[in-house]
Amino acid sequence: MSTSTPMCCSAALRSRDGRPTITVHTHPSAHALTRVRALVNAGHPGPSLAISILATLLAPFSADLVLAAVAMLAGQLSIGWSNDAMDAGRDAAAGRTDKPVAAGVVSVRAVWLAAVVGLVVAAAAALAVSAVTAALLALIIGAGWAYNLGLKSTPASALMFILGFGPIPAYAASTLPDQPMPAWYATAAAALVGLGGHFANVLPDLAADRATGVRGLPQLVGARWGARAVRIVALVLLLSASVLLVAASGFHWVAVAGLGVALLLAVAGAVGKGRVPFVAAFGIAAVDVVLLVVVGYA
Repeated sequence: MSTSTPMCCSAALRSRDGRPTITVHTHPSAHALTRVRALVNAGHPGPSLAISILATLLAPFSADLVLAAVAMLAGQLSIGWSNDAMDAGRDAAAGRTDKPVAAGVVSVRAVWLAAVVGLVVAAAAALAVSAVTAALLALIIGAGWAYNLGLKSTPASALMFILGFGPIPAYAASTLPDQPMPAWYATAAAALVGLGGHFANVLPDLAADRATGVRGLPQLVGARWGARAVRIVALVLLLSASVLLVAASGFHWVAVAGLGVALLLAVAGAVGKGRVPFVAAFGIAAVDVVLLVVVGYA
């Protein structure tokens, strides 16, 4: 290596009209293990793993279910990587040092490469199960990519979350030999959880989104009626999923108990301040996931 090599390299990101926006610097001096850890974190492993586990829990264990879980995890990680790659300039401008790409720990190129590899692994694993499984995964993961590639700044952002979550029960069912159609309430509840999660997820970032020009449906609601309206919409959507699943269970005592917890969380989210509404909303989403597993997809 030449002694004149700079201590960091950079990538100039451009806006849609081609004008330079901000330069993201990558520090090659970072330890290899640090870069690997940063690359994993850029894939949003927590949410990716949670969605993959949900898909796994909705069907009996089998070799095909394992392949479907691998496909879902790889696909969800690819969504996370593409998200951080696309948002690197915006995150750097906002001072998001918690974002590995914006902080310069891992390069935009490396994250894009990981995203493409994730897609290839996801497609191969899903096709190994069945064409139906692959088609459903393409819908779920395609919605996430479409969101990242521009729809996050349009009212269609909400539709991408519906398409990204609603088919999950069908995806799980596709691993069974007869590939049964999921019950309508399972699909509806999964879609409500996805949409409610979309509204809840923006709560801590409404001001930053406004400053950086993100105009998805939750941000538009916030601009028109305020942050409290976004909070209420999130809680109502997530609680609606709870009620639907309790009714579908025939008011099984476990489901009713779950609804009680969801109601308490909804009250806390409605009156709480700071991060309380955000935490409460995702607490209800967690209850909904448990209810969905208890009730089943069929």
